[in-house]
Amino acid sequence: MPKAKTKVKRKDVGASFDIALDDKQQNAKKAYGHIDLPFVALTFLLLGTGLITMFSASYSDAYYNLGNATYYISRQGIFAIAGIFAMFIISRIDYHRIRIFSWPLLFISIILLLAVPFVGETRNNATRWLSLGPLGTFQPSEIAKLAVILWFSDMATRYGVKMKKFKFGIIPFFAVLGLMAGLLFLEPHLSGTVIIAATGIIIIFAGGANFFHLLLIFAAGICGGAAFIMTKPYAMDRIRVWLNPFLDPLDKGWQGVQSLLAIGSGGLWGLGLGQSRQKNLYLPEPANDFIFSVVCEELGFIGAMLIIIAFAAMIIRGYWIAVHARDRFGVLLAVGITSQIAIQTVFNICVISGLMPVTGASLPFFSYGGTSLLIQLAEVGVLLSISRQISAPKLG
Repeated sequence: MPKAKTKVKRKDVGASFDIALDDKQQNAKKAYGHIDLPFVALTFLLLGTGLITMFSASYSDAYYNLGNATYYISRQGIFAIAGIFAMFIISRIDYHRIRIFSWPLLFISIILLLAVPFVGETRNNATRWLSLGPLGTFQPSEIAKLAVILWFSDMATRYGVKMKKFKFGIIPFFAVLGLMAGLLFLEPHLSGTVIIAATGIIIIFAGGANFFHLLLIFAAGICGGAAFIMTKPYAMDRIRVWLNPFLDPLDKGWQGVQSLLAIGSGGLWGLGLGQSRQKNLYLPEPANDFIFSVVCEELGFIGAMLIIIAFAAMIIRGYWIAVHARDRFGVLLAVGITSQIAIQTVFNICVISGLMPVTGASLPFFSYGGTSLLIQLAEVGVLLSISRQISAPKLG
């Protein structure tokens, strides 16, 4: 006996379709979790502290040279607000979508670096800035840092196990690093070269490159750098002054001496916020490269150590995000961004304390520079995007 056909009313089919659609939308929402709140908190802590200390470090120089004590902080504040908006917008975008920008961004950064020696602005015997007219200036090297992170992460993901090979594995990466280093050498911008090269090498290593191959290239780079220093008298002079800035305290050693005086004057507890003496036209670049010297003088050893601990916590959390990322591209991207922040922070603190030669490295989230701050907060947004997929439950 044939079974009776069950009739389904049209509105029941529609209701079933609506329920299925709702379930699909809910699953899509579940596939993208929440941002990493500890990393957000550390970002705002460092950014807020950086803006306060930058205003304290800059107002004497801004008032004396520009006639406006709030010149630096007002502009930095605008970029901070824009950067926060960019950070949260980017955090809502799937980080896989930015892979399409790896080649275009690398190409644009190379073009901009090529233009710097010809049309760039020169300050303190270095040509590193391009003018945007009434909007101010920016350093193409900041864009190059992000371009290297994105391109290296993308290519290392594509190469996979080929990263262990020398000829077809890591040679293309070092060719790009060599090109970047050559363009930055023309400015010259030693700190930018070291930061970009070190960040790129870390991504290559995390991508699975042979450690012995990296060691050989590193040794060759050290030998080449040593040969360059030994054949250039001015480079040897810089090394001597770095080892003892009091050999020429009124000229080549001026920055190092004033920085050490600021750090030593702070003592354990500091002179108090806003009470630095060295920022009053003694310490060069108090709002930029040597801002941490002012921090040490005003907040003392205790305040400086608390800021260093906050940076360390952010870096550790960034690597935590990298370790827990869901795919190879996310791992490498998080490793690159976190490593760049870590290297630049260590570089700046070592320079102002005399552990490294003075080369002009800024402190992330603290030093004056709208372009660098905007890019740093955008990079934080990428890390937060990666963290969203970590917290999302796996479907299927």
